[in-house]
Amino acid sequence: MVRSILDATKDAFLGGRLDIWQPRLGYRAGVDPVLLAASVPAKPGQTVLELGCGVGVAALCLATRVDGLTLTGVEMQADYADLARRNAIENDLPFDVITADLRQLPTGLRQQRFDHVIMNPPYFDQSKGSGSNDGGRNIALRGETNLSDWIDIGTRRLAPKGYLTLIQRMERLPETLSSLTGRLGSLTVRPIAGRSGKAPDRFLLQARQGGRASFRMTAPLIMHEGAAHLTDSESYRSDVADSLRNGAALPFPA
Repeated sequence: MVRSILDATKDAFLGGRLDIWQPRLGYRAGVDPVLLAASVPAKPGQTVLELGCGVGVAALCLATRVDGLTLTGVEMQADYADLARRNAIENDLPFDVITADLRQLPTGLRQQRFDHVIMNPPYFDQSKGSGSNDGGRNIALRGETNLSDWIDIGTRRLAPKGYLTLIQRMERLPETLSSLTGRLGSLTVRPIAGRSGKAPDRFLLQARQGGRASFRMTAPLIMHEGAAHLTDSESYRSDVADSLRNGAALPFPA
């Protein structure tokens, strides 16, 4: 639990364009929420809902790239939600953060529909393996809400022709696709691999309310140059580096 700002650090994202407070211990955001934000095809004037927004990294990265968005976040951990609000204020970005359990959304939010719903659900099944001793990290990585419930809740909040975009571990792709069957269309999966020739360990997925295109899997997003990490310097490929450092879009391949 983040009991005060002294329990948090301020970290630079997007090459210093964003300064983000996050817990000194517990779950700390890395590149995944940045990749998620870069993959969302949002346009000025649209509405965006992030489920499980944490300290707000994905939503605020998206707001930095696209002006004029109306952004709402839901986060069940009050201390993380407080940091998300502080991050929005200190970065002068619009972001309405609601402290709530996904399974018990406020009535007003349940009556809204959004052009985009984005999420970075817990990567591990709560019923398998052992969790972290840190409560915040355990909720972020495992959580108490099933992945299928995350997808169901997100799907219900989509406006007609709205997009769902998420990032998840590769071993949970079958579960993700099963949860979306008969719900959304135009499903596109973009695997994420650390290096060329390596098996993907994560994936980005995008689906559309009312979409009719066939299921599609794109070529992998390769994170790093070369076959191995040989030096202490960064080795991100140019398109990935542009997203991580400059906030550039990283759209799904056409």
